[in-house]
Amino acid sequence: MDENEGRNVPLVWENLDGLPVLLANQFIVQHFQDEFIITVGQAVPPAILGDEDARAAQLQSIDKVSVKTLARLTLTRARLTELVQVLEAEREIYDRIQQARDEEMRGGI
Repeated sequence: MDENEGRNVPLVWENLDGLPVLLANQFIVQHFQDEFIITVGQAVPPAILGDEDARAAQLQSIDKVSVKTLARLTLTRARLTELVQVLEAEREIYDRIQQARDEEMRGGI
């Protein structure tokens, strides 16, 4: 048995504030053996400007919208399950806060 087994060592997130926060709105998930590969990207629709005819012409000329790859992550099944649980827990917290705000707004009218 390893001497260090069971010892809790704190994790310290370094340079967290030094990284940009990017909008992720496109995702690809693939799996290979025991690993899941998650590709995160960002698609920005092209600007369509002008009057109705100009906008229609611009739309006709668009043959694709590019997705900028922001990150590719590989997770084991166990880590993927952990990520899903963390995301669901955060979504539940967010939903409770939003529901409380909605109820407060309805009560204040």
